[in-house]
Amino acid sequence: MTTIAVEDPRQPEIASMLREGAEFALALYPPEGCFLLDLDELSAPGVSVFVARDDAGVALGMAALVDNTDSTGELKRMFVRDAARGHGVATLLLEALEAAARESSIHTLRLETGTLHVAAQALYAKHGFDGIAPFGPYVGSEYSVCMQKSLG
Repeated sequence: MTTIAVEDPRQPEIASMLREGAEFALALYPPEGCFLLDLDELSAPGVSVFVARDDAGVALGMAALVDNTDSTGELKRMFVRDAARGHGVATLLLEALEAAARESSIHTLRLETGTLHVAAQALYAKHGFDGIAPFGPYVGSEYSVCMQKSLG
């Protein structure tokens, strides 16, 4: 059984996942096309890091929720390890993150993913996210696809 909990990102296993996610992104896009939060940003107030673990406690995936304090939130650093893909881990992370966003009075959840992340785009669309114009740092990025979901 997979469990999801908010955890401190400053754990070696989480740092390892962050490196894996960065390597994956940088294999597809140039550095200017990667908008990854680093460990300090993930540890900042208003950021919650959700970690999926198996029965043995091994980290399978992660996602971060950034509370913008204006009733919007942003999904960042969604990553599922190769061995855990196709087993519903991303869905469990999304569901936990959305529930926490609602509890924090976040009414709109936004995200940015890459143009080549077709599976991620399909996952988000399946869970009610719609395409929107680029926002914030993604404006003008040829590699960005932005999406949004109302949590109302």
